[in-house]
Amino acid sequence: MSKEILLVVDAVSHERGIEKDIIFDALECALASATKKKSGKEIDVRVAIDRESGDYETFRRWQILDDEVDPFEYYDKQVLLSRITADNPGLVPGDFIEEPIPSVEFGRIAAQTAKQVIVQKVREAERKKVVDEYQVRIGEMLSGTVKRIERGNVIVDIGNNIDAIIKREDMIPREPVRNGDRIRGYLYEVKSQTRGPQLNLSRISNEYLIELFKVEVPEIGEELIQIHNAARDPGLRAKIAVQAHDERIDPVGACVGMRGSRVQVVSNELAGERVDIILWDENNAQFVINAMSPAEVKSIIVDEESNSMDIAVDESQLSQAIGRNGQNIKLASQLTGWDLNVMTVEEAENKNEEEAQNTLNQLMEQLDIDEDLAIVLLNEGFTSLEEVAYVPLQEMLDIEELDEEIVMALRERAKDVLLTKAISDEEQLGDSEPATDLLEMDGMNEQLAHQLASRNIISMEDLAEQSVDDLLEIQDIDEKQAAELIMTARAPWFADEEPAKDSIVKESVVKESVVKDDSAQQQADSQDKQ
Repeated sequence: MSKEILLVVDAVSHERGIEKDIIFDALECALASATKKKSGKEIDVRVAIDRESGDYETFRRWQILDDEVDPFEYYDKQVLLSRITADNPGLVPGDFIEEPIPSVEFGRIAAQTAKQVIVQKVREAERKKVVDEYQVRIGEMLSGTVKRIERGNVIVDIGNNIDAIIKREDMIPREPVRNGDRIRGYLYEVKSQTRGPQLNLSRISNEYLIELFKVEVPEIGEELIQIHNAARDPGLRAKIAVQAHDERIDPVGACVGMRGSRVQVVSNELAGERVDIILWDENNAQFVINAMSPAEVKSIIVDEESNSMDIAVDESQLSQAIGRNGQNIKLASQLTGWDLNVMTVEEAENKNEEEAQNTLNQLMEQLDIDEDLAIVLLNEGFTSLEEVAYVPLQEMLDIEELDEEIVMALRERAKDVLLTKAISDEEQLGDSEPATDLLEMDGMNEQLAHQLASRNIISMEDLAEQSVDDLLEIQDIDEKQAAELIMTARAPWFADEEPAKDSIVKESVVKESVVKDDSAQQQADSQDKQ
């Protein structure tokens, strides 16, 4: 029997490529199970097999429990500490005591039980082996053969009896796929599940596009060219930003290839997706201009506070800059990480004039100065009270139209106004503290949360009961932001209900905004008639 056990272990280990210890553990479990079945009781059994000789011993075990545990849950497997302390000093609750019992023979019944346990253990070991092997390969591109298609999900045989899956939502829309086709995908997730490890591939991720270029462009693998980012509208269009670390290399030309050969291979792999190669630039404005290709940018204004840029193009190129269904501007925005607003040159000029006039009026009103002095400040780049109050003094003294007396007066006025505003804001906030759920809500910031709390809107529940008009009384909040905040606060009401409920919430909030717009419009029409 000892030799037979060793032969079984060697055979299974060699056939399945599983470590011998796992097979020994499976046999020990099988023999323990056979022993319990033979005893007819629900006892705890441990079997120890000698890894060298194949001999084995069997022990019955009892778990030691504290005396306060009464009654027992399992009489055949548990014992109180007080009953065994005299003969077994030093044991504590949680330990086990054992006594040898006769071992069952490794016969037909034990072998049958062992077979079931071994199969289970081997499957678990194989799953763990696959998970461990591919867990470290997340981020790589895998290829295989389409095995079958189930409800739009593509099952891919990647070799060694291992299957990966490309979910329907990870497939390029309208891409034709048939059984037996060779297909590639980006490995982004490995799950260990009861029915086996699940390897999830994607053909629509930005990373997949980058991996394809790494394969087709040797300079990228040699780190002579770096890919900074990518953006895709899967199956239709994509943009990828590249930079050369060697001045002698043209990164765009290298990625395009001779007569477009390299980019064409990538495009074919992506079901004809058109790929624009964009030259990366450390200057954000220039990078955005490059990303807007093929549209030609006439002017660009950067607003770092809001992380946005206003882009002006000729009216004849406006549709090209926006792209079909906003595709070009959306991809450029994703690629650069900036919110981009496209407009004609005329619209940009009008917007700049309007913003300049508003800034001029604010400087005149807040600093109590005339238009000429405000224009001087505006022309020198001063657009806020903070800049007037706290820029280095010499910068203002260097302005030809201002003498030291005017400069000092302007700085003092700006500081007084800022101080007054800060005190006023603090008084408005009051002593009310917003609840944690309100502070952590999406779209919320600490200042706005305190402003809401000062109006007795302490929690998300309180916010959910408000209307758009109620929130518009708060300074620096517009209708869109008010509607979004209310929708977010009301979302928990319908979290466990049908998805349609969510659209009802959104519709109700939008209607509040629409009603307000209609009311304002009717009032304006009435005034015009008068």
